[in-house]
Amino acid sequence: MSTTLSFSPASAKPSRSPAQVMILEPDIAVLDYLKSTLEGRYKLDCFSDEKLFLSRLAHGDSPELLLLALHATRDPLPLLTSIRTTKPQLPVVVLSCSAELKDLEMVIRLGVRGIVMKPFLGSDVEAAVEEHLALTERRSVTEAPKEVPLTENHSFVRSSKRMRELEQQASLVARADIPVLILGESGTGKEILALYTHKMSSRSQHTFLKVNCAAVPADLLESELFGYEQGAFTGAVKTKPGKFEICTGGTIFLDEIGEMPAILQAKLLQVLQDGTFSRLGSRSPMKVDVRVIAATNINMKEAMAQKTFREDLYYRLNGFTLSIPALRNRKEEIPVLSDYFMRKAAKRYGRDPLTFSPDLTHALTEYTWPGNIRELENVINRYLVLGEEQAILEELMPGSVGDHVSAHSMDNSSSGRGLKQMVRSLKGSAEASAIQQVLEGVGWNRKAAANDLQISYKALLYKIKQYDLSPPGAA
Repeated sequence: MSTTLSFSPASAKPSRSPAQVMILEPDIAVLDYLKSTLEGRYKLDCFSDEKLFLSRLAHGDSPELLLLALHATRDPLPLLTSIRTTKPQLPVVVLSCSAELKDLEMVIRLGVRGIVMKPFLGSDVEAAVEEHLALTERRSVTEAPKEVPLTENHSFVRSSKRMRELEQQASLVARADIPVLILGESGTGKEILALYTHKMSSRSQHTFLKVNCAAVPADLLESELFGYEQGAFTGAVKTKPGKFEICTGGTIFLDEIGEMPAILQAKLLQVLQDGTFSRLGSRSPMKVDVRVIAATNINMKEAMAQKTFREDLYYRLNGFTLSIPALRNRKEEIPVLSDYFMRKAAKRYGRDPLTFSPDLTHALTEYTWPGNIRELENVINRYLVLGEEQAILEELMPGSVGDHVSAHSMDNSSSGRGLKQMVRSLKGSAEASAIQQVLEGVGWNRKAAANDLQISYKALLYKIKQYDLSPPGAA
């Protein structure tokens, strides 16, 4: 049974004239099999000798796709580097019998479009070749923005070159079934990328579960992840399975992994190494089949240097790293994302979507978005709810939100207040402002706001009372 790793469904039609495909396969028997499978559909140049292959690639006609066999006994780096130096944009599909993490990461970084794992059928190779020839043809035209529905309320949306590359990497590594570490600032869409990776994987029909390691108290996180036996502690009146048990066969997303307590890092390392763990209060190990995707916005190298995060766990989690750029570094996507969030909010609230004037589009594009995509979505929600473009324009003016909060807090402070009290006041005002924005963005639907803020419903009610928040126009 073969495994084919690729970026998109193989639904392409053959090109009008036979495409030129170059094949490198040292095993003559396999080379003959590939030739008999593909000849007639494509113009083939077949090689068993690497030097002859590279010479023809450098001095002959430029093919439309390369089909390369990589063997576990040989380092593929010199061959792939030479190809990329000679033909940097040429699509490459790899035939491989190695699924080692270092090999997968290297070939993906070098721009390989797809991997067909040995042993394979001729139909697997044919599908991969057709797919990537069609993908190349489509890319000869400027690619339109893309939305990939993930759940009823979430889609993967992208239009920039960097995000297209990220999509390709995520699609390929999704099928490798290795741990993935997603890095990026808060609000950049790490959960969406994790969900997209899950949807592109062979586990897509199974459970996807998210656990926010920073939102769950340290003393509860272990039982949340691994479960507990009846009587394991006071209040454990019955056995409870943990997230890893519930998620077997699927994907678990560990958000804010950098905040995980050290004692749990060791237990997670064991799960990644051999797939086993024990419930709290149990001595019997359990075995699970779960794919782990982790995310963080902290500098992991600093965390390891400061001994707050285990180095061995980092390298286990880092089967492949996906780094999401901040929204300010992909401003060309802001109009596309704004349109998507407007349509999403209009459907959610049962309203007609509002249009974006040139002035508003310019303001949205020029704003620095310290809260990234999450902040953009909240602003679009407020625009729909309020229906006042001028209010949004004023909000997006330089220094409008943060400076107002700080100025208000400082004006209310007296000269006799200490630094800790002043900082506490600033933090409280900022938190109140953030909660107010989210509540307005969801039309004061408290359950939806609690979900967006990733806090419990009771915690939100407490915050509303603490900061004396109320809907606009309320008595």
